[in-house]
Amino acid sequence: MLIQDITEGVTQIWGRNKGKIVRKYRCTSGSRKGRIVASPSTCNAPKRVKSSIAMKKAKRRGSVINVKTKRTKKYYGASPRIAKLNKMRPKTTRRRSSRRRKM
Repeated sequence: MLIQDITEGVTQIWGRNKGKIVRKYRCTSGSRKGRIVASPSTCNAPKRVKSSIAMKKAKRRGSVINVKTKRTKKYYGASPRIAKLNKMRPKTTRRRSSRRRKM
């Protein structure tokens, strides 16, 4: 099975990697639900306990992370482009029912 074949539980989005806009995936199910990952197979991979503990330690300093993130998103040129690309994603169209409500 190839990575391209795994499409369940994942939506495709745009993100950045070392200053370049690249294709990424948002997990919609699994242990990493809501997380943005580089490959769809990561969504169902087993958790790495050491990494999760390290992230919890880093997130304790949340205000520092928030300030740096806001600065990056405000002054970095790729951020508005990525936001625009992700908004332009094709959305599923809903068909109206053929019967209309009678008044």
